[in-house]
Amino acid sequence: METIRGTIDHIIYKNEKNGFTVMQLVENETICVGNLAMTEAGETVELTGEFTFHATYGHQFKVESFQTVEPEAGVDIERYLASGAIKGIGAALAKKIVDRFGTDTFRVMEEEPERLSEIKGISDRMAMEISDQINRKRDYRRAILFMQRFGISLSLATKIYTYYGEEIYEILDTNPYRLAEDIAGVGFLTADEIAVKAGIRRNSEFRIRCGIRHILLQAAQEGHTCLPRELAVERSVELLGTDQTGVEKGIMDLVLERKLILHENEGKEMVWLSRYYYMELRTAALLKKLDLAIEETDEDIALDLSIIERELTMELEESQREAVKNAVRHGVFILTGGPGTGKTTTINAIIRLFERQHKTIFLAAPTGRAAKRMTEMTGTEARTIHRMLEVNGGAEEGTVGMFERNESRPLEADVIIVDEMSMVDISLMSALLKAVPIGARLILSGDANQLPSVGPGSVLKDLIKSNAFVMTRLKTIFRQAEGSDIVQNAHAINEGKDVDLEKKSKDFFFLKRYEVDDIIRLTVRLVRDELPGFVGASSMDIQVLTPTRKGLLAVGRLNTILQSNLNPADAKKNEIKQGERLFREGDKVMQNRNNYKRDWEIKSKYNYTIEAGSGIFNGDLGVIRRIDLYNRTVTVEFDEERISTYEEKELEELELAYALTIHKSQGSEYPAVVIPLIKGSRLLMNRNLLYTAVTRARKCVCLMGDEKVFHEMKDNTLEQERFSGLLSRLLEMEN
Repeated sequence: METIRGTIDHIIYKNEKNGFTVMQLVENETICVGNLAMTEAGETVELTGEFTFHATYGHQFKVESFQTVEPEAGVDIERYLASGAIKGIGAALAKKIVDRFGTDTFRVMEEEPERLSEIKGISDRMAMEISDQINRKRDYRRAILFMQRFGISLSLATKIYTYYGEEIYEILDTNPYRLAEDIAGVGFLTADEIAVKAGIRRNSEFRIRCGIRHILLQAAQEGHTCLPRELAVERSVELLGTDQTGVEKGIMDLVLERKLILHENEGKEMVWLSRYYYMELRTAALLKKLDLAIEETDEDIALDLSIIERELTMELEESQREAVKNAVRHGVFILTGGPGTGKTTTINAIIRLFERQHKTIFLAAPTGRAAKRMTEMTGTEARTIHRMLEVNGGAEEGTVGMFERNESRPLEADVIIVDEMSMVDISLMSALLKAVPIGARLILSGDANQLPSVGPGSVLKDLIKSNAFVMTRLKTIFRQAEGSDIVQNAHAINEGKDVDLEKKSKDFFFLKRYEVDDIIRLTVRLVRDELPGFVGASSMDIQVLTPTRKGLLAVGRLNTILQSNLNPADAKKNEIKQGERLFREGDKVMQNRNNYKRDWEIKSKYNYTIEAGSGIFNGDLGVIRRIDLYNRTVTVEFDEERISTYEEKELEELELAYALTIHKSQGSEYPAVVIPLIKGSRLLMNRNLLYTAVTRARKCVCLMGDEKVFHEMKDNTLEQERFSGLLSRLLEMEN
């Protein structure tokens, strides 16, 4: 390692989020690269690192660590002040100040700022503003360096200081667990690591309360909106390594502060994070408020339907006609049914009828792919629910103001139709209902036998179980679907009936393989060589679906293998590594978390921005279009032609998507799916999972593995229990 000292001539590039900086020193015009946040042109710095040679950009000094030092010479002080670092001081004024105070300039600015007004052009007010800027910069640097002693990264330290300011010293000294409550991206485990370095006791009340909240947040990631009190206590004791008495007291303290809610649910005392309890309560109340009866005569509806049937050159089945009538006559209506039962046809008829009544109709779905498919099937534009509600990129997830559309500014629609409702979690449902105006019809469509939402809650199943709203369940498989073994076998799986795996089908295959290596080789061959021509699609459009993130057929392992075969290394394709993962131009990727602040834009063929917005969400699929090795950025094009650029440290939000877990495939449809199966957890390898995987395919399903595993999954009706309170809240309102 070498140490060099110099004055920053100018900043060539700076990433404000992660601190990566490219700058040039005055001395020898040395180019320096590294994490150099808090540096500005004109400052004097001491840098530790090593000289390297970059094939494109030449000789550079790669910085490992640095510190700013006060300029010692008057010329260096003048250069710093003239750089624009201090608002209001330009080159001429900088010279006057240094001519007057020389090397004592900074001391005067900090300790005797009123003396600056001795210089012509500086008023008393301006003198104090200059001093304030100098002190703020000094305080910011001091706080960042202080937080780095606790292992807090630069980007996180900046976020923390922005939120707390000078209060951060007291917080880290007394209760670092406040960070987990106040700062997005800081959880219990991070706060706990900081607390250990700060010397906080392991049995601290702050630690216990933060740990309890962490357990309930973890439960939300598993799909629960609440937990039985006994289970919450048990998990908290295990996490904290403390006694039950302390945890029980922590729960009651949080209840008294209204941060937790205790309530009986179906004879069991349950504990909620208050936000989820009120989301469920609000959802039940708003649905009941929207569920108005609307007078429409049978004759008027029948007349409209006869005209629509002629226009669509088809005849609706009786249950479909019933569904249309229910949609017209009720403020809230639920449409459900399996594949091939005519949900799309029914929705089309509902749309056409409301169009005849000159109603404004909005169509929405939880994901970009589901919205795109809805648009293709109905001929009417559909959007994601997030886009319909107009995500506010300035707000954190779950906060007031996350969506522009709400009770203060409701959606300007008479009819709102939401498809793929099985994917909608309680947070999104609560936000949607706040934006639905009283008097509008809300039509919710979905297959309750699909996997539940990735987020917390079991919204569609709870709505159906409650019998609180009018519902039509479509059961008849229509002629055009009768010839599809995908549809027939999906229904057989759902009903637990036998599936003939020996049948030579045109769209449903089971290939027996018993060794993992054989399964993987066959998966690659099918996706790369055989299925594209068979279904008339590219290999990138064919989706591998796996039940698990762990084991020999884990999604990560499959993605690495598929990447090397479908998008191999090429000198013409840039690559970038993030941890153990490698991303390459042309890779198929998926967003793995909700990021309401992530900017995107849609561009014309002439590269003009024609639409811009914010919000890329868990499960959104895209392709890496460009990797900029100099700026260390990755540009991804997602569904709906939305383009978003990721900084290097943000790549943890992305993962390869040649293979997906079946859970992450919800709401999407692919020309063909390949499903490798080996024995796994009985709780996971169930009928629900198999049914969801099979129904993702439009033209071809190819399963492979041990046929015993297939039959075990089909016969296994065990599902992981989801703890939620929406059903109880709906039933309470019925009574």
